[in-house]
Amino acid sequence: MMEWTLLQRVGTMFYLVSPNSTSFSRIDHVPNYIHEAIPVMAVFMLVDLAVRFLQGKTVRFSEVFFSVNSGILDEAARLSWVVLLGYQWLYQYRIWDLPWDSLYTWFGAFILVDLCYYWIHRANHEVNILWAVHQYHHSAEDFTFSTSIRNSVLQRAIHFGFYHPLALIGFPLPTVAVHIAFNYLYQFFMHNEYVGNLGPIGWVLMTPSLHRVHHGSNKWCLDKNYASVFVIWDRIFGTFEPERDNEVIVYGLTEQPQTHNVLWHQVYYFDEIYKKARSMSTWRDSLKAVFYGPGWSPGAPRLGDPDTFPDVKAPRAKYDPQLPLWQVVYVVSHQLLALSAQQLMVIRYTTSSWLMVLTFLVFITMAVCVTSAIFDGWRWAPMAEAARCGAFAYAFTTPVTAIPDVDTALMVYFSLCFLFWTKHGLNHPSAKIHTNKKN
Repeated sequence: MMEWTLLQRVGTMFYLVSPNSTSFSRIDHVPNYIHEAIPVMAVFMLVDLAVRFLQGKTVRFSEVFFSVNSGILDEAARLSWVVLLGYQWLYQYRIWDLPWDSLYTWFGAFILVDLCYYWIHRANHEVNILWAVHQYHHSAEDFTFSTSIRNSVLQRAIHFGFYHPLALIGFPLPTVAVHIAFNYLYQFFMHNEYVGNLGPIGWVLMTPSLHRVHHGSNKWCLDKNYASVFVIWDRIFGTFEPERDNEVIVYGLTEQPQTHNVLWHQVYYFDEIYKKARSMSTWRDSLKAVFYGPGWSPGAPRLGDPDTFPDVKAPRAKYDPQLPLWQVVYVVSHQLLALSAQQLMVIRYTTSSWLMVLTFLVFITMAVCVTSAIFDGWRWAPMAEAARCGAFAYAFTTPVTAIPDVDTALMVYFSLCFLFWTKHGLNHPSAKIHTNKKN
């Protein structure tokens, strides 16, 4: 297995890679570039928080916690294979045979994978049922590196089918998989407020300045700058919008949910679509409520009437739950355990039984969902945490990590957590979380 240097890992995040060293004849030879870049992401996210603190900006721990939880759950779900499901079957009907080790094939895939992503991203904003998944990424009210990993577990699954035309053209599966990974990694550094207008670079390439516009909930920001690497697609297809010096961008959704609960936020908008479809007077309008734009209403164009959209202006209060220090330490400790489990699962994925993989997934999912519910002060969160800790204290009585002392330590730790939350849940059946936002 290839040993990655720090410079190589950073290089993959800026598309600074050698075509020869990133071309493969078989899909199982393609490295897990995203997994390899996680340590680099973690360092930059920590530096980002430190710089914001030194600049005197408000550092909302709950926002970062929510994004990191989302990233852990998304990567643990490992739905990337769904994106290219059936690609190899379709490839047998290809028009041309493009050599996997050709520079023309590599650079052709570089450009066309990005074009496919543009239409994926645009569809995510212009089809309401797809927006139900993608809105999760846009819910961040701060624009930091951690925003880039705030993705729904369903996000990559709804990319299915968009890259498949490349199979008919003749691009080999490993080549497309490589560029999908690099395309995703490039977006990480687009999520920051430090880099300003880059002048001529922004004529062709996506920049942080242009991506900030995409994440704005101001009316002039909506449905703009979809591209990942080449912003030229937005210029060609009429969705380009530069950042404005005289207007402060308000990040987040136009109607921002007051929650950091990872599980609820992943699914709540599907209920909104259901209610909207039920409210229509005809089947035609009910279908439009599902497949037209989020802003559509009867009698309006497919994407809705912009004059009816809310025009969000700065300043807008942000959802910011305040936890006691001991709870902050607690949820961070369990977030680190979930991250460790996710990393261990990736390492042992090909050699583990399906039962072991399922155990890891349940552990990670429950850790992410219940600790985020603690942040929101949900009434059932203490007892749910007690049940979670009790279940995993029992699970660690059998070998899990292959290191007996670690399993014993985890069993003791989760047992103590179980006793604590059982007592806390009985004494404080309704958690009280203070926010700086009016309800």
